[in-house]
Amino acid sequence: MRRMSDFREALNDRVLLADGAMGTEFYRRGVFINRCYDELNISRGDLVQAIHFDYAQAGADILTTNTYGAERVRLTRHGLEQQIADINAAGVRNARSAAGTDRFVAGSMGPLPLLLKPSGPLSAASARDTYREQAQILIESGVDLISLETFRQLSMLEEAVDAVRDISADIPIMASFAFKPQRHYFVGPSPEEVVQRVSTWKIDVLGTNCVNGPAAMLDFVERMTATAGLPLAAQPNAGTPEMVDGRSLYLASPEYMAEYARRFVQSGVRVVGGCCGTTPEMIKEMGSFLQSVEPRRKRVEVRAPTGRKTVKPIEPMPMPERSRWGGRIGREFTVSVELDAPRGLDPKRPVEGARLLAEGGIGAINIADGPRATARMSALALALRVMDEVDIDVIVHYCCRDRNLLGMQMDLLGAHALGIHNVLCVTGDPPKMGNYPDATGVFDLDSVELIRGVRNLNQGIDFGGDPIGDRTQFVIGCGCNPGFEPLDKEVDKFRRKLEAGAEFVFSQPLYDPTLLEQFLGRIRPFPHIPFFVGILPLASSKNAEFLHNEVPGMQVPKAIRARMASASSRDEQRNEGIAIAAEALRHARSFPEISGAYIFPPFGRYKAVLTVLERAENLTTV
Repeated sequence: MRRMSDFREALNDRVLLADGAMGTEFYRRGVFINRCYDELNISRGDLVQAIHFDYAQAGADILTTNTYGAERVRLTRHGLEQQIADINAAGVRNARSAAGTDRFVAGSMGPLPLLLKPSGPLSAASARDTYREQAQILIESGVDLISLETFRQLSMLEEAVDAVRDISADIPIMASFAFKPQRHYFVGPSPEEVVQRVSTWKIDVLGTNCVNGPAAMLDFVERMTATAGLPLAAQPNAGTPEMVDGRSLYLASPEYMAEYARRFVQSGVRVVGGCCGTTPEMIKEMGSFLQSVEPRRKRVEVRAPTGRKTVKPIEPMPMPERSRWGGRIGREFTVSVELDAPRGLDPKRPVEGARLLAEGGIGAINIADGPRATARMSALALALRVMDEVDIDVIVHYCCRDRNLLGMQMDLLGAHALGIHNVLCVTGDPPKMGNYPDATGVFDLDSVELIRGVRNLNQGIDFGGDPIGDRTQFVIGCGCNPGFEPLDKEVDKFRRKLEAGAEFVFSQPLYDPTLLEQFLGRIRPFPHIPFFVGILPLASSKNAEFLHNEVPGMQVPKAIRARMASASSRDEQRNEGIAIAAEALRHARSFPEISGAYIFPPFGRYKAVLTVLERAENLTTV
């Protein structure tokens, strides 16, 4: 059993992935529905443990005990009421065998099969006694939290919460309600009514599970998010079951479930999992997609120089003296263009692109580090080729995905020795997004810790707090996404990047000027660093729809998508995309906080960047 505070700390630190269905997994593995599934904890402990193990291997942070109906009322119907202690204790042991020390075990308690008075025959006192008995067994058996699942009667859920609190004032509780919509009204309370009532109870997470598939549940979650002051959980069914050859099957794909898992998190959910029909394969896919929204937080901490009295940090070199880029930014409006590293051996095309951009007056190029987790030529290697052949400032993106702390420090020291002094520190897209989805993501550090580590190097201190004999002269950049939801989280992370040592920032591409205005307003109280707004010319109507619907954090307004769709031919759409980008660039220059632009060439068309700049200069109005 882990400390009760561990769950609360993890919940605050990151999004937690819960497991999926137990009952439908039993059915899928050959257990008939007339069995008491809770009793399988004793008679088929090997099968129960195997399901838990599959969910653990899929990446679930929370394993839920097979005790949903293991209370006296339901067990009595199977003649098993005398085994209530054995069944619940075995349920905890089975889950713990797969959880180890890295995952949380949630003691599952479901609704009683009878409604409370006046809607049914069951008294509140009787219900509380029943729940108190099961809760005591689960807590004494070592669960890390209690999961109250699939409740449809608020009064019964309240009795269950009170019963658990009678046994323990500290055990974390996740209370989940199952909404049943009927056209334009709910059979039972609405999401707003549930939030209003439950928010006064002593619980840690308010959730919704079962009954509905992901699409319908997203609507409930968004309504709950608007008023809830508690962390939220979402555990939908795998769509709506269909009868196939006499069997009730859930036909939603893992990718479909995973895409909605990402949307849940973007709506503010802190615990995501699945209910009926959700398989370990789905949970694995959901976990991979969640990485694209919120990669796991750091596991290694970079030590600050001030933490070691015997080490005296060296005063960093003034930024204008570290590189030509460091001397330019913040003093004039500067444009940097992203250079695409090749997927093969020949760097000729990007080098020629850098030469074209330099001749066109572009101030700098930047080279992404395996963007969208695709295997490309090393950004450091391409940077050296460009620096050898073209007179232009070079900024190298460096991400945490592929190297451990040791490898990162070695790379950075080597890059500095070779004259690469401009670095953009990013966490990196998870491998699932790329062409090698089964590759291992390292993520020893996140972008904040990497920035702190590079600042250490600029003070003559390595990542572990030891002296390196001299100081590096990196100009340290970071990224931001003004379109990220919830915005509070992105603003807070940007603040932490500044505190860690970021000295300039590139934003994700923006098409909605209100998002830029909103983000700039939120960060205005922070110390100012040069801000480069992201510009990505749309290549086609299809490209606009893809970015809006498939790329996390990208929002292409409906009016912009309509403009692209109204252009009849591909050439006209491409031309319209350039016009939209020119307008966005012209608008960005009206903000005094904006120091420049970070332009993505559409599908490697570097000439299009120069056209955007030319048109932006010729615009008289935005």
